[in-house]
Amino acid sequence: MKTEGIKYAGSKLKIIPTITQILSELNDVKTVLDGFSGSTRVSQAFGQLGYDTTSNDVAVWSEVFATCYLKSTKPDRFYQDILDHLNQLKGYDGWFTKNYSGEEADLKRPFQAKNTRKLDSIRDEIEVLNLAWEDKCVILTSLIYAMDAVDSTLGHYVAYLSLWSPRSYKDLFLKLPKRFEIKSNNSVIKADIFETIKKNEYDFVYFDPPYGSNNEKMPPSRVRYNSYYHIWTTVIQNDKPQLFGKTNRREDSRDTVDGSVFEEFRKNDQGNFIAMEALGKLIKETQSHYILLSYSSGGRATKQELSDIIESSGKLLKAIEIDYKKNVMGKMRWTNEWINSDGKYHEYLFLMEK
Repeated sequence: MKTEGIKYAGSKLKIIPTITQILSELNDVKTVLDGFSGSTRVSQAFGQLGYDTTSNDVAVWSEVFATCYLKSTKPDRFYQDILDHLNQLKGYDGWFTKNYSGEEADLKRPFQAKNTRKLDSIRDEIEVLNLAWEDKCVILTSLIYAMDAVDSTLGHYVAYLSLWSPRSYKDLFLKLPKRFEIKSNNSVIKADIFETIKKNEYDFVYFDPPYGSNNEKMPPSRVRYNSYYHIWTTVIQNDKPQLFGKTNRREDSRDTVDGSVFEEFRKNDQGNFIAMEALGKLIKETQSHYILLSYSSGGRATKQELSDIIESSGKLLKAIEIDYKKNVMGKMRWTNEWINSDGKYHEYLFLMEK
C-alpha cells in the first residue's frame, strides 16, 4: 500500500501497517474517521482499503490533500494535460519570489529563485483555469509536492538552512499524485474535531491529537503546525497575506493565535492537565464503536493516565508500544527535556471499545 505526503512532523507513515492490521481484525467496520488527518497518509490508507473514510482536520492543506485522494474521480489524463500545460509555463518574479526566494547572499530563504518564479507563474495560472474544487485540489497537491521536493529546510518553514540543500538545485516539476480508484463513500471535513464528532457517528475512529509536551516553553501545537506549514496555506489560498519575522510567516500563524487545547501544557485550577481533560472529553463524546488512539512519548500524559481516560469511557482491548529511531525533531537540543530519559522514541497505540 502506497501513500504520499509532504515532509511532516509527527507523520504516521511508519506505523500505518500496524494501524491497518488492527483495523482489519475488527468486525462490522464500514465507516471510519481519521480525526486529525494532517498529511492524510492514514486517510489514504483507509480509503485504499475500501472503508467509507472521513478525513478531518482544521488545516486547509490537509483538506486539499484529502480531497485529492478521497474525492477526485476524473481520469489521470485529464489532470496530466493540465500539469503538462503548467510545467511549460515560463516563470516570472511575483509575490512568492519576492518573499521566499534566496536571491540575496545574506538572506536565508526556503527556495531558490528559479523555483519561486515557476511557482508564481503556475499559481496565477491555476486561478485562470477556473477549475472545479476537487480538480483544483489535485493540481494544488501536485504543486505542493513539487515545492516540497525542492526546498531548503529541515522539513518545516519556521527556519531555513544556511546553505542550499542538494534538492533545492533541482527544477520544480509537477507530477501527477498517485491517486487510487475510489470504491467507497468518502467525506472531507475542515472543522474542529469536537464539531465533527458531535454531528457524526462512525464504526471506527483514529485519533492522533497534538499532545501537550513536557517543555513548557513550547507554544501550542496547532499554532506550531500552523506556522510550520504556513507556506502551504498561502499557496492554497493565494491570498498574499501580511508577513512577519525573518522567515516571513503569515500574520495568522503567530504563536499567540488560535492554539489547540490538546497542546495546552498548563494545568487547570484543580491541578489537572488541560490537554488530558480535553482528551477525556473527546473520547467520551465520540460516537463510535471502536477508537484507536495514538500517543507519542514525550507528551504530558503517562501511559497509566491514558489508560484511565480510556477505561472511564469504555474497555481497553489492546495496547501496543512501538520503538523506532527518533526523527529529526527529537534530536533538537530544545526538545531534550521532553524526550524519555532512556533516549528512545516510542509510539503507543491504544484500541478501545465503547
